[in-house]
Amino acid sequence: MGEPDFDTPEPIVRAGMEALAAGWTHYGDLNGDPELRAFAARLASDAAGVSYGLEQVLVTNGATSAVSAAVASVVSPGDRVVLLDPSYSLFSSAVLMAGGEPVYVPLDENGHLDLDRIAVALAGARALILVNPANPVGTVFTRAELEALADLTSRHGTVVIADEVCDHFVFDGRTFISALSVDGWRDRLVYCQSLSKTYAMTGWRVGYLVAPASLIDGVRMLHRTFLGAVNAAAQRAAVVALEGGDAFVKPMRDSYQERRDYIVGRINAMPGLSARIPEGGFFVLARYDRSTPSLELTQRLREHGVVVRPGREFGPAGEHHLRISIAAPQAMLATGLDRIEDYFRITG
Repeated sequence: MGEPDFDTPEPIVRAGMEALAAGWTHYGDLNGDPELRAFAARLASDAAGVSYGLEQVLVTNGATSAVSAAVASVVSPGDRVVLLDPSYSLFSSAVLMAGGEPVYVPLDENGHLDLDRIAVALAGARALILVNPANPVGTVFTRAELEALADLTSRHGTVVIADEVCDHFVFDGRTFISALSVDGWRDRLVYCQSLSKTYAMTGWRVGYLVAPASLIDGVRMLHRTFLGAVNAAAQRAAVVALEGGDAFVKPMRDSYQERRDYIVGRINAMPGLSARIPEGGFFVLARYDRSTPSLELTQRLREHGVVVRPGREFGPAGEHHLRISIAAPQAMLATGLDRIEDYFRITG
């Protein structure tokens, strides 16, 4: 699981406790706490270089409900939706629940966009879902890639649903380029964000969505119908999280980069396994050189004492891969990798 082993920073916890003591225990605004929405609008405006207003922000129950509501609002039965392959399984599930057809487009051999294949797949597509940094491959897409993709989607009038929940976890000094900053998406972008991984707030369930007026009303209607208002006290704590910003995040990011390097080094030293170095995100995707389907292999590994996710869960291109979370504690990573190595040694 992409579950930080860090506790939520103490100032955020204290803010939640103080909010409860102050009476933030009632239904909140269905669109979200106004102060939190205003803060999110400022962050979106800073990233985009243009002004986003309070009315363009919806607070959601984490990014899961943001993406699900966006897909349900945009996609009608029979609509084709382009998914980069491999990609987090939530997205294909959301498309199928809306009656849409997932169209998988493999990333290139380096984990980046295959623009030629995407161009073909976009013909007649209602939407494209973009996860950056990519889950599970860890690619951080460049501005040139994003602008080329924007040009392709604009030709077809395709809506882009962008998930950037790991944007603070970009490694090796890379600069993250948000979809919000791409001019070609200004009128067709649904931007989904979460505080879960960024601030180790997975259990608080707070995220938000930013979209133009032409799209956000439908998303807002679906979210409030199925999910209602987000926890009021958690939203007050979320304001403190956003105010603290990277000061809360940097210690986690530094630790995750060290763990990423450790995992990749261990995997690449094992006969029959290999992994590219993720540029960002929470995961390492390890390829194994066997014919065993990934679901079967993960079951065998579980019997051997280690739990990982099967690559096939993330799309056809994920087959013959295992997903390993870099957010697990160092001692657990060492033990788990020892057991993976041992399993491949004794069954080789």
